[in-house]
Amino acid sequence: MFAFSDLRLATYCPRKLYYARQGDREPPAAVAAVRDLAFRYPELLDAGDAELRALPLDLSPAEYRQTLRRTRERLDRFEDLCDPAERDALLTGQDCRGIAQKVLTGPPEPVLVSPGTPPKNGVWEPHSVWAVAAAKALAWEQQEPVARAFVEYPAVGEIREVRMTGGRKAAFRRAMRTVESIEGPPPRLRNSPKCDSCEYASECGVKTRSLRSLLGFG
Repeated sequence: MFAFSDLRLATYCPRKLYYARQGDREPPAAVAAVRDLAFRYPELLDAGDAELRALPLDLSPAEYRQTLRRTRERLDRFEDLCDPAERDALLTGQDCRGIAQKVLTGPPEPVLVSPGTPPKNGVWEPHSVWAVAAAKALAWEQQEPVARAFVEYPAVGEIREVRMTGGRKAAFRRAMRTVESIEGPPPRLRNSPKCDSCEYASECGVKTRSLRSLLGFG
């Protein structure tokens, strides 16, 4: 049985997953604070500048309200996302299990909440794999197809839909094979910006771009 988080991390960096498995995997308090915003959208739409500045947002108050309003206008299920049928639901499928921060009904669709920021369009590949895992688990539980999931980025007021395409399902299967193959530390990434902010960089021994610059190689 594959954990959602393992599949997401393996897609991002298999070596990071290896080190994460060795220690405490509870998300830090800062992650919980951002995820809490995903349950306060109606309140945040009407919040004043001072209130928004006190929250863990990555935009100015005016930019945040504007982005969240555009998100509300664009999404067909915004009201359901504000008041989901289930919260922090443990989903267990045939191959994987994990927590979906929200579950919608009629039709069933899982929702995952990221503390980060999205790319210009769509979602990052690790989040795509994460969404497919949640959709597959929910489909197994409900015994009906799940064609779409959502990934929310509440720190910037963005919500992105993730359709269950053939390419995304193939990436999910690759992630399962990667997780299954990890025994010792996988090879290090080379010249990747991912390493700069990785909490396991020193343990991994990889030379980050900032370190290479200090040494005169970047």
